[in-house]
Amino acid sequence: MKRCPACKRVEPDDMLVFCRADGTPLVSDSGSVSGDAGTVKFGSALLSSEEETSILSQHATDADVGRSTTVLPARQIPANTRELSKPKRRKAIVAIAVVIVAALAASVYFYLSRKKHTAIESVAVLPFVNTSGDPNMEYLSDGLTESLIYNLSQLPSLRVIPRSSVFRYKGKEPDPQIVSRELGARAILEGRVVQRGEDLSISVELIDTLENKVLWGQQYNRKLAETLPMQQEMSKEISERLRMSLSGEEEKRFTKPTTENGEAYQAYLKGRYYWNKRTGAGIQKGIDYFQQAVRLDPSYALAYTGLADSFSLLPQYSATPISEVAAKARSAATRAVELDPELAQAHASLAQVVWLLDWDFGKAEQELRRAIELNPNYATAHHWLGLLLTQLGRNDEGRKEVLRAQQLDPLSLIINRTVGTNLQFASKYDEAIAQYKKTLEIDDSFPPVHADLAVVYTHTGRRNEAFAEINKAIALNGRLPVYVAILADVHAKFGEKAEANKLLDELITRARTEYVSPCDIARLYVELGDKEKALVSLDKAIKERDFAILSLKAGPAWDTLRGDPRFAELLRRVGLLIQ
Repeated sequence: MKRCPACKRVEPDDMLVFCRADGTPLVSDSGSVSGDAGTVKFGSALLSSEEETSILSQHATDADVGRSTTVLPARQIPANTRELSKPKRRKAIVAIAVVIVAALAASVYFYLSRKKHTAIESVAVLPFVNTSGDPNMEYLSDGLTESLIYNLSQLPSLRVIPRSSVFRYKGKEPDPQIVSRELGARAILEGRVVQRGEDLSISVELIDTLENKVLWGQQYNRKLAETLPMQQEMSKEISERLRMSLSGEEEKRFTKPTTENGEAYQAYLKGRYYWNKRTGAGIQKGIDYFQQAVRLDPSYALAYTGLADSFSLLPQYSATPISEVAAKARSAATRAVELDPELAQAHASLAQVVWLLDWDFGKAEQELRRAIELNPNYATAHHWLGLLLTQLGRNDEGRKEVLRAQQLDPLSLIINRTVGTNLQFASKYDEAIAQYKKTLEIDDSFPPVHADLAVVYTHTGRRNEAFAEINKAIALNGRLPVYVAILADVHAKFGEKAEANKLLDELITRARTEYVSPCDIARLYVELGDKEKALVSLDKAIKERDFAILSLKAGPAWDTLRGDPRFAELLRRVGLLIQ
């Protein structure tokens, strides 16, 4: 009989070497292991009196596991010792084999036991459920989820599923095992938020889906004003339960608070909540909260990234001219980097500003690569870098980055769409169609991908499919100018010039009262065979800083213009010719 000196567990099996519970070397209660190191008794005879063998050292490491146990040469027997009989020698050999097999079995068991308890390498933080019954508190449940995603993503050896994938489960009660398979995450974190006046109660549960067990659960009861320190405490406890081992520098970065001001933190959470709505009104409201956050804490770098991201996106979701927001976006992003040069989001925000607003593609690539260097698992940085490289005509490099982003954020609609865009710009139309269809399997109600499919079907001569897809996009999201332009393109491509010209007139009329991309009109002129008007519209797009002009080098829509020196001059003015 043996026992573990650490946990006192008694093991009746004398053949075991290590404790089943914690891997500690066992000691004998029956005297079967002698005080002489390396000698093992079988009955009343010492194995060393006939033949010696080494057993697995009590200080074995993982590197030792799997190695064959070494059998030492037999000790020389004195001349006056009679030679062992064959039966006795056979018994000794059998005994040695038993020891070797037992030691190897114990080693394998110990190795597998330790492997089970290694650090968890991936986690998905599901949207916290707001059980308060007050929809105005959604910002808090969503914000806590995002904050935990952000904090845990600072851990260098942990892959944290980004917001865009996990928030697809918001409002649902998904099975953790199913989520684990769909997202490729071993651990799932779930939480519920209850707020009553100034009292806040949050319950969380961390599930290891591989072992199908709850690793940890906790309930936090705090005041609303204590949300920030509670969230930091929660992050630290989760990292410990995930068995993360951090260096001093990594722990310093992980535990560094983004702000010490609880009110600023609340304002930031509200800003991101409205920013994520991706509407003009929502982004503007987000700007108000981000500005409030930086007034409360002028050193709050994350709040400045919120401002930069909002100003950068506002022209895409409203009638706000780019000239009104470019300087504000640049100032906020630059300030974020100055305040925290180690913040990956700050470098990504600055990259977006200099890319979309300044057309400084070299600087944008530099900042995105720096963001990835700081956080290799930051899916957004890989996504934006992949799209940037694709627009610059560097399709192979771009594909590598967008596929990495897709691996990190498998259910992101926009990332999956960009994988298709990369294939489309490389004229790999069949692969692009397959990718767009996979994206729609995630969410068939995503209008931009239906529009993308219409464009690719047009290029491949599939008229009926093209019309079906663009009409689906219009049915889902209304008669947006970009969709009307694609519908006109389809008519023009298949020789239906009267219908195409009628839609062109509609776009020109609408451009007097709302924003219509000059690039969309230029593309339609190309399909109608009017190269002169197409070049004039592209010139206007450059003057208006139309975002769509950034695909001028890579987009297949412009292939018929590429031999014209005036088109080359347009590329030069955008900054794309020298890339």
